[in-house]
Amino acid sequence: MKQGIVYLVGAGPGDPGLITVKGRDCLQLADVVVYDYLSNPCLLEQAPADAERIYVGKRKGMHHYPQEKITALLLDLARAGKVVVRLKGGDPFVFGRGGEEAQALASAGIRFEIVPGVTSAVAAAAYAGIPMTHRDFTTTLGLVTGHEDPAKKMSSLNWEKLSTAVGTLVFYMGMANLETICEQLIAHGRSPKTPVAAIRWATTPKQETLTGTLATIVEQVRSADFKPPALIFVGEVVALRESLRWFDNRPLFGKRVLVTRTAAQSGSFSAQLEAAGAEAICCPVIEITPPPSYAELDAAIGRLPETDYLVLTSANAVDAFFARLKVDNKDVRALYGTIVAVVGPKTADALQRYGLQADLVAADFRAEGVVAELLQHGVADKRILYPHAELARDIITRELTAAGARVAAPVAYSSRLPANGETLRALLQNGEIDAVTFTASSTVDNFIALLGEDASKLLGTTPLFSIGPLTSATMVRHNLKIAAESTPSTLDALVDSLSNYFTKAH
Repeated sequence: MKQGIVYLVGAGPGDPGLITVKGRDCLQLADVVVYDYLSNPCLLEQAPADAERIYVGKRKGMHHYPQEKITALLLDLARAGKVVVRLKGGDPFVFGRGGEEAQALASAGIRFEIVPGVTSAVAAAAYAGIPMTHRDFTTTLGLVTGHEDPAKKMSSLNWEKLSTAVGTLVFYMGMANLETICEQLIAHGRSPKTPVAAIRWATTPKQETLTGTLATIVEQVRSADFKPPALIFVGEVVALRESLRWFDNRPLFGKRVLVTRTAAQSGSFSAQLEAAGAEAICCPVIEITPPPSYAELDAAIGRLPETDYLVLTSANAVDAFFARLKVDNKDVRALYGTIVAVVGPKTADALQRYGLQADLVAADFRAEGVVAELLQHGVADKRILYPHAELARDIITRELTAAGARVAAPVAYSSRLPANGETLRALLQNGEIDAVTFTASSTVDNFIALLGEDASKLLGTTPLFSIGPLTSATMVRHNLKIAAESTPSTLDALVDSLSNYFTKAH
């Protein structure tokens, strides 16, 4: 039996991008991931598909696994020869009981490694715009656990030294004892006017920051019903947040935006939305499928040496064409001498993934744009290959044929409704969506098909955003009110239109 090993990995504070490279590498090796409540579930996707995932999260009053059972589980898995990743929120050695787990592994003679993580105090301060040290304010920092029995009045802390000897104090798990913390700090010499910040769900789209002073923060927390998990920052540096806040100052911060693109295409758009501060809720309303037959496309690929132009109008068309090219044991060399025309920069980017630069990129990011571009170059007697979606408009075939071109227009891919209508319905019913985005006419049609007659009622006053005039025309046909239409018809412009809308709304 192979020897097991346990990696005690700090998952960081919530933003999955803050896990270390080594932490991610350990996840990719895992046979088993043992994870807790504060670990971002997205990180589990880094583990192999067949890796076992065991949740051992603990919350106040809801201990799923006692610590002793977690430790025993780690020992049992390692003894069975497993590569175990113990994924812990923040850093395993900063109030994470990683030290206790490491001691148990060492005593049992089991191999282990410690992989540090970004502890929540460091991350929360950075994302709230609070430098924990600053030479104009303080050069001392203290990290304190505030998680004790309130009846003890946190007696294990030396309040007399703690209150005035350290410039910035950070209390972990201290919300239940906030009143005691403030009282003790004031009683032992800290000014009641000392700035305080409470930060919850740090580094996530749900991050909230409440600022006050030692004299006011307790009442502010009560009035706002500010619940844990949260960290408490005490010190003059908290005042710098007013000028340094950035994370929750972004135009779409806290907005939950529904992404209706296909699962394969939602990633880049979601990343753009998240960069603007939004939480992207991916619920594809369209699923790409093979065409009824590849016969026409395969025949057209066989005639590539005779083809003058290849026209690709979407990333889906690019992927479908090259997938079929590979099936025929061909690659980009088969396009030697063929001019490749695409609609818009995103389709050009998709083409570059296959090592090919577009020869023509339509300035108008619609079929009309590529037609105009080709007509300028002259298409009479030219052979044109236009692989397209099953339900695509016929404007390219019709206009280029009328201009004297010989157009082969095989169906390269089809689409269908995904089985997620109930998920979509629940998101809207529960008020979990602040905006809906449509990136093609097909997403509008399928959205309505999934929701049926209840679409308007479920949407209510939720603002709807269109990527361009063709999509907007489909929305109008379904009696959907358009909050904004992007110009030009790109994902970048669509994100800008959302940002402008919500900025004006405030």
